[in-house]
Amino acid sequence: SHIYKKNHDVTKTWRGKTEQLLRVDDHDFTMRPAFGGPAIPVGVDVQLESLDSISEVDMDFTMTLYLRHYWRDERLSFPSTTNKSMTFDGRLVKKIWVPDVFFVHSKRSFIHDTTTDNIMLRVFPDGHVLYSMRITVTAMCNMDFSRFPLDSQTCSLELESYAYTDEDLMLYWKNGNDSLKTDEKISLSQFLIQKFHTTSRLAFYSSTGWYNRLYINFTLRRHIFFFLLQTYFPATLMVMLSWVSFWIDRRAVPARVSLGITTVLTMSTIITGVNASMPRVSYIKAVDIYLWVSFVFVFLSVLEYAAVNYLTTVQERKERKLRERFPCTCGISHSKTMMLDGNYSESDANSLAGYTRNQMVPEEEKHEKMVVHLAMSNESNSSRKRGLKGHVGLLIIQNTHAIDKYSRLIFPGTYIFFNLIYWSVFS
Repeated sequence: SHIYKKNHDVTKTWRGKTEQLLRVDDHDFTMRPAFGGPAIPVGVDVQLESLDSISEVDMDFTMTLYLRHYWRDERLSFPSTTNKSMTFDGRLVKKIWVPDVFFVHSKRSFIHDTTTDNIMLRVFPDGHVLYSMRITVTAMCNMDFSRFPLDSQTCSLELESYAYTDEDLMLYWKNGNDSLKTDEKISLSQFLIQKFHTTSRLAFYSSTGWYNRLYINFTLRRHIFFFLLQTYFPATLMVMLSWVSFWIDRRAVPARVSLGITTVLTMSTIITGVNASMPRVSYIKAVDIYLWVSFVFVFLSVLEYAAVNYLTTVQERKERKLRERFPCTCGISHSKTMMLDGNYSESDANSLAGYTRNQMVPEEEKHEKMVVHLAMSNESNSSRKRGLKGHVGLLIIQNTHAIDKYSRLIFPGTYIFFNLIYWSVFS
């Protein structure tokens, strides 16, 4: 019984003193301090704990912060010889007046409640109040992707009183730009945080009036290295791979066709993958310009071979008709080969010299006639070449070899020129 008397419960006594000191039951705290008088100033400062995510698809951001309010309520003043403040948790907040600040354009927000509500109230003897909360908020951010992924985005978190106009409540940043504190460890995977700053201005609603609005502005610059590895380098390699077909023999149809189709399909896959992770905006992004120009280069390389193949077919058809018209010249190239090798059959020699198999000619005469015929063929070929050189107006497109030869220079040169313009404009 002695121990029980020594450790008696004093919470009831302290509770009575607290209510008497703060006079919570003696005032109507549904009304703001100095009701009917001038606007009550409410200072605000913020400590940013983390910038959790930035979503391009939803066009929003999520951050966790400590939101603190400062104001004076004379109804909460109490006498104190030590001038020390009293600190309370969220249970007292429900009994007194606090500013009704909300987040404009917020989608979701909540006060952390583990292990208890993360709310702190500190009251000073002269009636000054510090009200602090730990909040996670997801708010809208209007992003411009016209320069994506070489873009910078500026987002804002906006605070405003919901019920009180500027005639009743004046929100302001307590310490100007120093009212915003950030953790040095804050970092994002895709963005570099360039700057945090605060601003304030009035917001007007036609039905209710003017309100003080506070802004937390931050500027983010996107890291380009990820997109260089995942988008720009693969697209550039596909364009360069399509140029390999210019060095492949034009008669290798399966090789050149399969190479062209493969590069076209790969470019289509890259374009689809990039657009799948982006919002469906109605304007052209910087990455769209690069990918679609690269796609056009790949597609033109396929059309280039289509032109080469078609003109080759037309040329072979014309040569076939000439051989049918002049059968005596059809074996010239073959006869040259046989002379170089030193091996030819009797039928070849007879057909080359214009003789039939049934004609009986001695072996020495056959050989002499073969040599004479080849000499005449060489003279006719040289005169024909001189005649072709004299035709200055011959179109280059008729020479299928020239198409591939000039494509080897035009395609890389044009693509390099495009890259110089692109990176100078958007970087």
